[in-house]
Amino acid sequence: MTGTAPLRIALAQFDFLVGDVRGNVARVIDTARAAQAQRADLVVFPELALSGYPPEDLLFHRGFRLQVEAGLAELCRGLGDMAALVGLPEYSGTQIYNSSALVARGAVQAMHRKGALPNYQVFDEKRYFSAGAQPTVVDVRGVRIGVLVCEDIWEREAAQLAKSAGAELLVVSNASPYQLHKQRDREAVAQARAREVGLPLAYVNLVGGQDELVFDGQSFAMDAGGAVAMRAPAYAEGLHIVEFERDTRGALAPRAAPVAPELPEVASVYGALVLGVRDYVGKHRFPGVVMGLSGGIDSALTLAIAVDALGAAQVHAVAMPSRYTSAMSLEDAQAQAEILGVKYSVLPIEPLFEATLATLREEFAGREPDATEENIQSRCRMLLLMGLSNKTGRMLLTTGNKSEMAVGYATLYGDMAGGFAPIKDCSKQLVYRLADYRNGLSYAIPQRVIDRPPSAELRPDQKDSDSLPPYDILDPILAAFIEEDLSVDEICARGFDRATVGRVLDLVKRNEYKRRQAPPGVRVSRRAFGRDWRYPITNGYRR
Repeated sequence: MTGTAPLRIALAQFDFLVGDVRGNVARVIDTARAAQAQRADLVVFPELALSGYPPEDLLFHRGFRLQVEAGLAELCRGLGDMAALVGLPEYSGTQIYNSSALVARGAVQAMHRKGALPNYQVFDEKRYFSAGAQPTVVDVRGVRIGVLVCEDIWEREAAQLAKSAGAELLVVSNASPYQLHKQRDREAVAQARAREVGLPLAYVNLVGGQDELVFDGQSFAMDAGGAVAMRAPAYAEGLHIVEFERDTRGALAPRAAPVAPELPEVASVYGALVLGVRDYVGKHRFPGVVMGLSGGIDSALTLAIAVDALGAAQVHAVAMPSRYTSAMSLEDAQAQAEILGVKYSVLPIEPLFEATLATLREEFAGREPDATEENIQSRCRMLLLMGLSNKTGRMLLTTGNKSEMAVGYATLYGDMAGGFAPIKDCSKQLVYRLADYRNGLSYAIPQRVIDRPPSAELRPDQKDSDSLPPYDILDPILAAFIEEDLSVDEICARGFDRATVGRVLDLVKRNEYKRRQAPPGVRVSRRAFGRDWRYPITNGYRR
């Protein structure tokens, strides 16, 4: 760094669409020009910004490779004299690397290949990438910067190698997806690395929704002691400038900048759900969504999320009463639709239900009514909702929660049918907390919906508790099994009845076939049903 002027680094916390290489290249160039206008010396983009993250099997397509290589050449032409660190898939012969390229003065000046490849939870990078083995240190205005990519910072070796190679500052490009308390974990790891090597760091994270994953941003900078000097807001795009200057000993330290507060737990989950719905609907270019509104807590929360994500004009709520639907449910559904200002329709299912029963009467002769008739009602509703979805082009949102998905308390080809499931990874207890949180922002869900006992209303006087343990028992058992992989004995040691635990776990195992056919939904927990849950449908394991 020459003279006394601090080194200005712009952290580009933006949303890059997977597969849209041309669009991503254009956005990188535009953002770099904006950074240059703010007198930045270096602009840093998230991991795999050029391809979007995660590109998955797109990486294997020859045409995609050609677009990435052409995109990098376009960056070199379009960035002018602005220096940028840009994440991209680097193709080298038969190998693919998860790399960060320093582009400056019309050429690639350096290429760092990610060395630590995560292969756990939602990450599957060893399927696609080869690991780099060398540190990368680049010079920007006299400052030697050690370049790292995401998982590199979670292991000690990469930071230590960069320090040994002469780095004075670490810069980390990331695509780190949201889960509960993830920012706390990120900053704890970054703090440990900063202290171990005695270097400050700048950390940029992706923001946006990608299928099940939501990237929450919250980019930050730390001094060598691990103190946060800057933190960007969650769930928002932005270009954030961090200045690093030398002290009297010549060591670098970040100047204080705005530090956005870390969101409370429920607020962070709600933000992830809203962004996940907004990006899934928007990136697929749906004109809006349609959903069933039953008067129950799950659909009420889903409606609030949809309106916050898309705006009331893009949401169509449909009540579909049956002979078992209470007047209270219809009153509360209509009241919420009016509160939020959405289009609201009432389409009774009784004619469809009667016609279906009449068609099946001879086939069902001699058999007592059971869950079959309940499921037929749910499938009648699906027929109406999918008809509206097909005719209007609006995507169908499903409203099931994680507790229901876990134990199969949902109807295949009925209420499970749809394009996206916003609260799929939210336990029933979390659903109630989210509803209270949303009402704390502004009144959106009638209080009676929150207070009344939950019911599917598919038979007279039905309650969820008729079929399931109370949710304050069910949800902790499910979390222990799904998210912690605990055995029956370990779960029982927490004070739960063995018969109840056994029954719940048997339901989870028996209903994997249903979950495989469920739509994607936002991941917010340590382990969601989806890309980080791979349970065999057919298996002989017994507890």
